Amino acid sequence: MKKILSYPLSALFYSCFGLCLVIFHGIQWICLNVFGYTAHKKSVSILNFFLVRCTNILGTTYTFENRHLVPEGVPLIIVANHQSMYDIPPIIWYMRKFHPKFISKKELGKGIPSVSYNLRHGGSVLIDRKDPKQALPAIKKMAEYIEKHNRATVIFPEGTRSKNGVPKRFSENGLKILCKYATSAYIVPLSINNSWKIVKNGNFPLTLCNRLTFTIQQPFAIQNVPFNEIIERTENAVKQGIII
Repeated sequence: MKKILSYPLSALFYSCFGLCLVIFHGIQWICLNVFGYTAHKKSVSILNFFLVRCTNILGTTYTFENRHLVPEGVPLIIVANHQSMYDIPPIIWYMRKFHPKFISKKELGKGIPSVSYNLRHGGSVLIDRKDPKQALPAIKKMAEYIEKHNRATVIFPEGTRSKNGVPKRFSENGLKILCKYATSAYIVPLSINNSWKIVKNGNFPLTLCNRLTFTIQQPFAIQNVPFNEIIERTENAVKQGIII
């Protein structure tokens, strides 16, 4: 029965999801160009609220645990495993008070209504993963940005999505640059479960009735901590919360 229902519900989901992206593209433009950063940020948060609600059409539910652990008024480096594109709207919505920005591949910077616009104009950075000469300065810029404004950046150190939920080894380069230039930051390890199941059979039809969990592990300050200890502690914290 679920398999049969997944076809019309997936079609309805994509229609609603796409409509939200198109409508909010114009809203974002107006908010940013007429009212400035704060209005634009609020429009992005509301967009992602609706994107999360769109997934409820598929029977998807969410649990976001331990938000109270996250320190306020300091730069944050949110380090998470990556399972699908459905990781991102809940992070933006549930952690909206921390102004999360993303380190994203440059291909996402064009062609996607709302998403590309926000990545280009909302404080995120776009990197060419094949070109370290471009990527590393861009990540440095992000680190300096969160250090100056006490905001958050999100990084997925696996480098690519896990298609079966099994975490990949963390790459050090991007996180190392963030730690080097945002020295007063706190690491916020984030363990994501089950978003891969939405697309385990491909992008159509999507699977139904998945329960996604986002668990914030204990944040910690990076100041005066050797980087090898930071990466080991972070990777262990994220992976301990992943259920295979």
